[in-house]
Amino acid sequence: MRLVFAGTPEVALPSLRAFLDSSRHDVVAVVTRPDAPVGRGRRIERSPVAALADEHGIEVLSPAKAGDPDFLDRLRALEPDLCPVVAYGALLPQRTLDIPRFGWVNLHFSVLPAWRGAAPVQASVRAGDDITGATTFRIVKELDAGPVFGVVTEKIQPRDTSGDLLGRLSVSGAELLLSTVDGIEAGTLRAVDQPTDGVTYAAKITVDDARLDFGTPAVALDRLARAVTPEPGPWAEFRGERLKLGPVTPVEDVTLPAGEIVVERKRVLVGTATTAVALGEVQAQGKKRMAATDWARGVRIEAGERIA
Repeated sequence: MRLVFAGTPEVALPSLRAFLDSSRHDVVAVVTRPDAPVGRGRRIERSPVAALADEHGIEVLSPAKAGDPDFLDRLRALEPDLCPVVAYGALLPQRTLDIPRFGWVNLHFSVLPAWRGAAPVQASVRAGDDITGATTFRIVKELDAGPVFGVVTEKIQPRDTSGDLLGRLSVSGAELLLSTVDGIEAGTLRAVDQPTDGVTYAAKITVDDARLDFGTPAVALDRLARAVTPEPGPWAEFRGERLKLGPVTPVEDVTLPAGEIVVERKRVLVGTATTAVALGEVQAQGKKRMAATDWARGVRIEAGERIA
């Protein structure tokens, strides 16, 4: 089939590569978000999907909005049979959805109807789910509500971050998306409506959402810190400045006042509403990321000092 692939970040690359390697399909173009500033220097960079398309000499479409008339005209001219989507990052209006013969098929990183929305993996980790997965479905106007073609599941390991989990799902999900498109082409696969029960939503995670509140239980801090790693990254305040953190580890046999820091030879503990947590990596403003013990020795933690 003639495919126009839509996606933006690195998590979409395994799926794009699967289609590029397939002998059954022809990727005639990709749709991705416009070039954007990244890093401290705010250097303008191509999206990972655009960069991979460039390497293969594939046309890149980067509309400001997916309903722009020029974009729609070019998409019609390409005559795609189907548009696979992985983390494109923009809403698709109905006039865009209507163009490909077999529609737009999305790979979403949850077992729908659970965790529809922008941050399903983060929501699943934060909620303490045991199992998550990926789902392929036909895109409709309502958010992540289209009929389902296929599902794969993945066990969430006790120390998984969102980055860890998404890395695995991007690979297994690529296989699912390819087999879904193969099945649609062969006429052997039919979509099934999602159940109306069990619908949950996963809103986009902001920097403010990633702040760790040490007045909450250790298990909640652990889940949140892992959920927002690597992006946008957990953080707190120490001595009035932002302190970037990594995942924390609950310590069941130590209790401290909420936020109080205790430095031991091989670990740095912080009190919570329940038992303490051990800090992992720490990055102070203007400094490199380092082990919490090295940071604590450098700043000379005083007795009773707290992190908030």
